[in-house]
Amino acid sequence: MKPKFDRERCLPFLLTAFVVLLDQGTKWLIASRWPIGSRIWPAPEVFSPDNFLQIIHVRNLNLAFSLGRNLPEEAKQPLFVLLPIILLATLIWYCIGYGRFTGLQRWMAAGFLGGGIGNMLDRIFRPEGVVDFISVRFYGIFGFRRWPTFNVADAGVVICGLLLLFTVFLTVKKSKTFLPETGPQETPSKPTFNGVNT
Repeated sequence: MKPKFDRERCLPFLLTAFVVLLDQGTKWLIASRWPIGSRIWPAPEVFSPDNFLQIIHVRNLNLAFSLGRNLPEEAKQPLFVLLPIILLATLIWYCIGYGRFTGLQRWMAAGFLGGGIGNMLDRIFRPEGVVDFISVRFYGIFGFRRWPTFNVADAGVVICGLLLLFTVFLTVKKSKTFLPETGPQETPSKPTFNGVNT
């Protein structure tokens, strides 16, 4: 018997493909045209550390926000590739084979997945590290004058990940709100006939 194709569960993976293609396309453009360390935008004559948006070509050999920078170099490559593969494989299995995600949550998980794949491809195929190029001013929030330089994949992971957690939280909260309260069960009395139990 031929397995039934579940279009509703597989359609969100179009977002996964879109994020991967956009991420790898922008990284290729940056890496192929400007050397590492280049300030691409704004132009030098109007550049200021206080510009809200800057485009610069930097590389990250660690995880997001430079996590894992203190690990030995020989452990970084296998660890930084193996952990995302396990996480992404688990997410794919959950999206396709497990029915608890809503439609919106599947789309958010698919966007998160695309970001994870985009950065994992860099870790495998770019020995100089993951290509980062977007720098935005963060006005001292959380102690950041500027948010750590990121890329399209990072944006997909953060935005879709936060929205996924938010919708999961709302779903759990809603299910608890509408959960019927159960009190102690009363044992029904036996019918009587002329005052005598039957």
